[in-house]
Amino acid sequence: ESATQRISSKLSRAGSKVHELSDADAKGFLRSQKLAYECAVTIGRELQPGWTEKRTAHLMDTFLRDNGVKTYFHHSFAWFGERSSFQGFKHYWTFMPSAKRVFKEDDVAILDTAPVVDGYAGDIGFTFSKKPDEELKKARELLLAFRKDLLEYFSGSNSTAEIWAQIDRKIAEQGFENCHAKYPLGALGHRLHKIPLSSMPGLAVPFTLHSYWSLLSRGLFPEVLGPWHEGTKEGLWALEPHFGNERFGIKFEEILVVKNGVARWLQEDPPHVRLPEGFF
Repeated sequence: ESATQRISSKLSRAGSKVHELSDADAKGFLRSQKLAYECAVTIGRELQPGWTEKRTAHLMDTFLRDNGVKTYFHHSFAWFGERSSFQGFKHYWTFMPSAKRVFKEDDVAILDTAPVVDGYAGDIGFTFSKKPDEELKKARELLLAFRKDLLEYFSGSNSTAEIWAQIDRKIAEQGFENCHAKYPLGALGHRLHKIPLSSMPGLAVPFTLHSYWSLLSRGLFPEVLGPWHEGTKEGLWALEPHFGNERFGIKFEEILVVKNGVARWLQEDPPHVRLPEGFF
């Protein structure tokens, strides 16, 4: 065990004050999440061959601003084709939407955004193709199975580190690569809390000062579900299982609520569960 792992383990066990979800809070987070999905679906419908990732992400942010969003947990991301599985990503800035990679008609795309609405962050990820894709269809079945697994794992006796390892093992067993392991700290997800001063601009891009405050003010390590995490499962999590191959990646991201040892998804039928017409 490395020194970094020992330190992060101690910090994770120390835990942080988790968000106690009131009815008003639940409605607030749900409202923000639904707006984020509306953004992804709306821009996804308009997405045309030749659009760059950067243009697509910019249009997502524009949609959100037009709907009253002033700041973000993070600004919008768009990844197409092989970039949706982070092929060749070597450093932080590689994750930024590319001004060169354009959408092709047979590409798989991932749109990911996290607006803050009245202090509530709605962090989502939506994967789709504009044309039928049998390989993607099979991968989606596995992704939806993970949605059920995560509900079971967070309601059961599994530790957070065990949950990360179980998802990682199942990804490998199906012949895919774990893409969320490439995120900073190998994050399968992160906690969400109500964000103060959300009417102020976030300034930093892509992750805003609001997101840094939300995570760092509570110790960072307890807030991020990496392979070393040992904190409590209670609270709100934005979970984002992500896997892929050399051609494409697939993920969802949505809010899981864990209260008194019982887990539930904040929204029963988000768009990645029941794909809207025109998406595959």
